[in-house]
Amino acid sequence: MSYPGPPAPSLLRRMVRPVLAAAVDLLYPRLCCGCKTPLDPGAGAASTDIQALFCHTCEEALPWVQAPCCRVCGETYDGAISGDFRCANCSGRRLEFEFATAACHARELVRELVHQFKYERRLHLRGALAGLLLRTLEEPRLAREPLASWLLVPVPLHPEREQDREFNQSWELCLRLARLTGIPAVNALARVQETDPQARLNRQERLKNLRGAFALRKVRPWQKKPALQGRGILLVDDVFTTGATTNECARVLRREGGAQKVVVITVARG
Repeated sequence: MSYPGPPAPSLLRRMVRPVLAAAVDLLYPRLCCGCKTPLDPGAGAASTDIQALFCHTCEEALPWVQAPCCRVCGETYDGAISGDFRCANCSGRRLEFEFATAACHARELVRELVHQFKYERRLHLRGALAGLLLRTLEEPRLAREPLASWLLVPVPLHPEREQDREFNQSWELCLRLARLTGIPAVNALARVQETDPQARLNRQERLKNLRGAFALRKVRPWQKKPALQGRGILLVDDVFTTGATTNECARVLRREGGAQKVVVITVARG
């Protein structure tokens, strides 16, 4: 593990926590995040354990991203492909992030959980999604990095959209992941322009559409400016599709913020 993990609880908390957990499980039995069936009270030692979030059936159905994958965007491919490779969509593109990695494919149960969290305001699902997101830190290239000195930065929403939704799903995931890993979370970016829906555009139009849409977040006089210079950044989002949005965010973090390296981590790969 290349990150510090959550802070060690006090002796009193270590003594009280099992009793409280047993009482809560008795009054409010834990339910599978997928099918809502009751979970075995003894399954999963912590809230980050997949067994503490999903029943065995739903756990088996999770569409994990598995090799072979493009070493840049994380797109998966069928067949026998050995060694690192760069897919056709990434070839010839100048990308500002080092690589992107996702925990699961955006389909079936995971797609439904992301949709419920994002559009139906089921904020209790952020723990389950952060538990899935935690798996991205096991990527070998990240496992070698000193992530304790890195920062978690969310992909921002435009203020009007965030006001309508009442929260930014990426920031919520950042906060929960920060609690699980001890890696600091910083709301360093702002979306300064609303743009046309990306789904209507091709790849080149998407890149052009987002140019100038993001900037470093302005801080108040009493706030501390995020120290991005020379840092490694884990850019957090719920779903990675074409990479146009995260690429523009990474461009701002590197060229304006001075970040040394940006890696995109997402719950799902679209």
